[in-house]
Amino acid sequence: MERNIQRNGLVNLLVLLAVGAAGYGVAHFANSLSGQVASVFLGLGVLVAFVSWFQMRLEDRERLEKLELDELARSRGSATLFEGKEAETFPAQRSREQFEKFFVPAFAVVLLVLQIAAALVIWRWLGKTDTVVAFKEEMVAMSLLALLALILFLIGRFSSTIARIENHRLLRPSASYLLLGAYLCAVSALAIAGAKAEFPKTDLIVARVLCVVLWLVAAETLITLILEIYRPRMKGKVGRALYDSRLVGLLAQPEGLVVTAAQTLDYQFGFKVSETWFYQMLKNAVRWLLLLQLAALLLSTCVVFIEPGERALLEHFGKPVEGHAVLEPGGHFKWPWPVDKVYRFRTEQIQTLDVGFTPESERNEKIVVWAIAHGKEDNFLVANRERTGETSETTSGKKAPPVSLLTVSIPVQFQIENLMQWAYINEDSPNLLQQLATREVIRYLVSVDIGELMSRSRLEASQILRDRIQKAANDRELGAKILFVGLQDIHPPVKVAPDYEKVVGAAHKQQATILVAEAAAIGIYALASAQAFTVTNTAEADRLNLEVIALARAAAFTNQIPAFNAAPSVYMQRAYLQTFAQATAKATKYLVLTTNTDNVFQFNLERRFDYENMQKLFDTATAPKKP
Repeated sequence: MERNIQRNGLVNLLVLLAVGAAGYGVAHFANSLSGQVASVFLGLGVLVAFVSWFQMRLEDRERLEKLELDELARSRGSATLFEGKEAETFPAQRSREQFEKFFVPAFAVVLLVLQIAAALVIWRWLGKTDTVVAFKEEMVAMSLLALLALILFLIGRFSSTIARIENHRLLRPSASYLLLGAYLCAVSALAIAGAKAEFPKTDLIVARVLCVVLWLVAAETLITLILEIYRPRMKGKVGRALYDSRLVGLLAQPEGLVVTAAQTLDYQFGFKVSETWFYQMLKNAVRWLLLLQLAALLLSTCVVFIEPGERALLEHFGKPVEGHAVLEPGGHFKWPWPVDKVYRFRTEQIQTLDVGFTPESERNEKIVVWAIAHGKEDNFLVANRERTGETSETTSGKKAPPVSLLTVSIPVQFQIENLMQWAYINEDSPNLLQQLATREVIRYLVSVDIGELMSRSRLEASQILRDRIQKAANDRELGAKILFVGLQDIHPPVKVAPDYEKVVGAAHKQQATILVAEAAAIGIYALASAQAFTVTNTAEADRLNLEVIALARAAAFTNQIPAFNAAPSVYMQRAYLQTFAQATAKATKYLVLTTNTDNVFQFNLERRFDYENMQKLFDTATAPKKP
């Protein structure tokens, strides 16, 4: 029987090695993350199975050695020939003890290091895989993984049963890894099926869960090594192997948990609860209860409710149901999953796709600055229209290019108008609409002037782009209605934004200088016109004044002759007095009044200064002296 157990251990080792290599090859070929993580468990199981098989051989050699010694002792009739040191008498036993004392703990430490390293590497690897992985040959991969799971389950179930019935502790670790590998292969196949059933992240989630399980197994190994130091050693009592994981055994044989619970209840209540009729009935009916729950779950998938604003597509075995393919809002009945499947779409919702940039979700800036990046932006070629009267050569003598780079954020808003076209005619309608919108934007931008696009042509450009994108969508039968195409955040690329701002600033300064010169020209022209008008009017006034004076003099001369003829003396005295008054108008005059009879005249020559004279004197005193 021991030979058979050793043979079973070798079979477990070879099966784990072969299935592990085959499983990794299938998972790697199909790009299955969970399958590759499951192959790591199988690889660790190969190491555990090898050590357990080697320890079986040592125990088998020890057993054969004792049988040979007992046979020799009976045949010789005396054991005196075999008296001596135990190490010399039982070398196989000594080898087994040394193996369990030194090699098994060292292997447990190595196994712990491998588990931690594998968990760390897998976690980092899965952390870099945030996107959905594209599978290859999903049906073939699922079939092969299911076949490998069946092989592992049959052999593992047989080995675990033998180990439980005959109490072979060294056969239990490899049997547990066989059953765990079977379950992991089945889970990997289900993960691929989930991804094929429009749940693209199922495989990634399962892989991360398996990585967490690997961390837990490593933690259990560490705790086992620590507790092994303080475990009391009793002679003749064989302990559990350090590499035999209880967590792996629990995952491989969950029914052992029920047995443990039954033993706990027996100990707690003081009698055999596990032998009562209720426990036996519950134990026998647990499978039917699980089937009933599964049936209720399947029946719940026969009723589907479509929310307002939604429409759904009903498929029967992957094909649209004729005459009832589109489900309107409300309640509907269908065959249970996976016979009938329902795919929901928000047909009334206004959806938005962005052309030219990828917004950053964590940043919501209200003010966009040209020189600061605010998302992943694409550069577009825009034409430069040559200005009349301007040179197209730079200061270095090179001719300016006829195109410029421009960064444009263009949100395109649309609704799903024809659900059948949107879902079935094209494989990836949202991505196709994105590509069509990008193509039309590129075609339009290369035909417009950058200055007009950044200033006054945005509304016209928005309407043209909406019509073009709608036409392209109709040509490809996308079933989408383009509602709005906006042009926002139009600016040069971030790297050239400072230089572009300098050019714009120089253009503004040039325009300001031109406006200042035009204003000065207008002022000078107005001032010159006013001065010319003043000079002309002054000359005209002088002319009129001279004419009036001449006429007045002529008229006065005409009247003076009769006056002189009438009274010559009076006329001469009057003329003299008038002339004297005019001649002495600015001279100081003194009025002499004599009141004494002695003819003594007194003059007061004191000059009285008024405010005007004092101001003139002050201005003369404070005036700067000429050099």
